Amino acid sequence: MFTIDKYIVADNLQQAYELNQNRRNVIIGGMLWLKMGRKKIGTAIDLSSLGLNNIEEDEDNFKIGCMCTLRDIELHRGLNDCYPNLISKSVEHIVGVQLRNMATIGGSIYSRFGFSDVLTAFLSLDSYVELYKGGIVSMEEYAQMPLDNDILIRIVIKKDSRKTCYNSYRTSSSDLPVLTCSVSNIDNTWNVVLGARPQKPVITKINANSNPTDEEFNQIISQAINNSSFGTNYRGSKEYREILAHALIKRNLEAIISGGNYAN
Repeated sequence: MFTIDKYIVADNLQQAYELNQNRRNVIIGGMLWLKMGRKKIGTAIDLSSLGLNNIEEDEDNFKIGCMCTLRDIELHRGLNDCYPNLISKSVEHIVGVQLRNMATIGGSIYSRFGFSDVLTAFLSLDSYVELYKGGIVSMEEYAQMPLDNDILIRIVIKKDSRKTCYNSYRTSSSDLPVLTCSVSNIDNTWNVVLGARPQKPVITKINANSNPTDEEFNQIISQAINNSSFGTNYRGSKEYREILAHALIKRNLEAIISGGNYAN
């Protein structure tokens, strides 16, 4: 377990940022992604009073506050109408409803875990993070940045007409994934994202017809796999993940091309 010396509900982002510069201090959300262990936290910084638990939608963007929960995005009609087979599917197997009602999107994205379903899903979109000091950064760039003491304020998703699909493989329904896969298509651009490799998700951008020939279909799969390195851990071997990658990419491509929905 960990212990907390001091707990502060931040009055504003500047106060939260200044407190967070101390290495012993930690920003908390649902407190579900903080590593357990013999850790002593100096000050726990709570952002819950800053109005960052809303999903805003306008003609061009979705703006998701960092304190929104995974359940919030799972149920948001606008997000799921715009990107069917993606947002809700990326979180539906994360433990259970009770956890998704507490885990925040800010904690999920900020941590940049290799096994993150939501990071895999958002990387296939035209998405960005808004940082308090760092400004707007593309999700692709942010995913590869080292952890620092900036504050993730919100996630921004640009609205467009892309088609999307998400799938993952788990040994049991609510377990951590062995492999995650998200695919999107807009015009002649395909984004294929593979996560839980077990490294961070990696995105492959491929130019191919939106209704690919059999040859192009197979090229998309092989190019995405060749661009992604796979490793071995207790959940699965490198070779096993490569086999899963082929199956999951194929399943997502078929769902997008046919307009159908393939369940996990």
